Amino acid sequence: MKEYKLAVVGATGLVGRKVIEILEEYNLPISQVDFFASRRSAGTEFFFKGKQCIVKELKESSFDDKYDFAIFSAGSDISKKFAPIAASKGCVVVDNSSAFRMDENVPLVVPEVNSEEILNNKGIISNPNCSTIQAVIPLKALDEKYKIKRIVYSTYQAVSGAGHEGVTDLERGMNGEDPVKFPHPIFNNCLPHIDTFMENGYTREEEKMINETRKILKRPDLRITATTVRVPVVNSHSESINVEFENEFDLNELIDVLKSTNGVIVEDDPQNNIYPLAINATGHDESFVGRIRRDFSVDSGINFWCVADNIRKGAASNAVQIVQKLIEFDNK
Repeated sequence: MKEYKLAVVGATGLVGRKVIEILEEYNLPISQVDFFASRRSAGTEFFFKGKQCIVKELKESSFDDKYDFAIFSAGSDISKKFAPIAASKGCVVVDNSSAFRMDENVPLVVPEVNSEEILNNKGIISNPNCSTIQAVIPLKALDEKYKIKRIVYSTYQAVSGAGHEGVTDLERGMNGEDPVKFPHPIFNNCLPHIDTFMENGYTREEEKMINETRKILKRPDLRITATTVRVPVVNSHSESINVEFENEFDLNELIDVLKSTNGVIVEDDPQNNIYPLAINATGHDESFVGRIRRDFSVDSGINFWCVADNIRKGAASNAVQIVQKLIEFDNK
């Protein structure tokens, strides 16, 4: 099999470090991996596959070395500037930021859901928002079977979704110190505020979930609403998802559909206190689903609880899996 060259941009951040960890796990046919970050972080040393590596400063000339793929996890501003440069040099960029997600010329991909979209890339592929990724894996299967009419998202998102600073704020609060990242203490508290507020009263995080779900499911007019909340949990996002269908369903059959869906693990035995938990989802690539029950307030609807590792599946491993698919497609 052909050997490939890969660049990791934002290698010293929370997601970047997880990307490096997962690259070691997946052991893809990659002969060379180079790591890039800001000037401030350049020179950082760590071990990758038993070898000592040094992080390089990201520059406009960094992609002159002809990489096959690059995983960007350095924020929208960096992606907007450097991803087009990388793509112009023949590199396929998998971008973890929100910079290109709603660009109609950029595929928005969750491999378990719409891997075929990878082939439509023009040099850049977007990773969806972490809270969207875990939701659309079960929702895609349900939409295909029963046709979704409406979705109501309520999220309970871990502080790691806000990066190192979010985790530090929780630690500061536990020590009685004031927050730096969040506008209010997160310790012993819940903040109905993720990202910035928009004029319509929604936050950008809520808008992301709505618009990205529509794009991934190819349902531009699908009715969706969302409330996203930051909670004092270190890692793994939890979501309460209410779904109304166009078609009637048998609940046992619906559960079987979810059990047979790639990327979904059903944990649904409430009588024995078995349901998805953040501490159990951490470290896994699957979307865990449970508390599956009818919504008796509508003719054909359900509620379910959905949990996934937001740093891993919600960002890092989804990006690595996209690279894995690119390699598979290239070798067909």
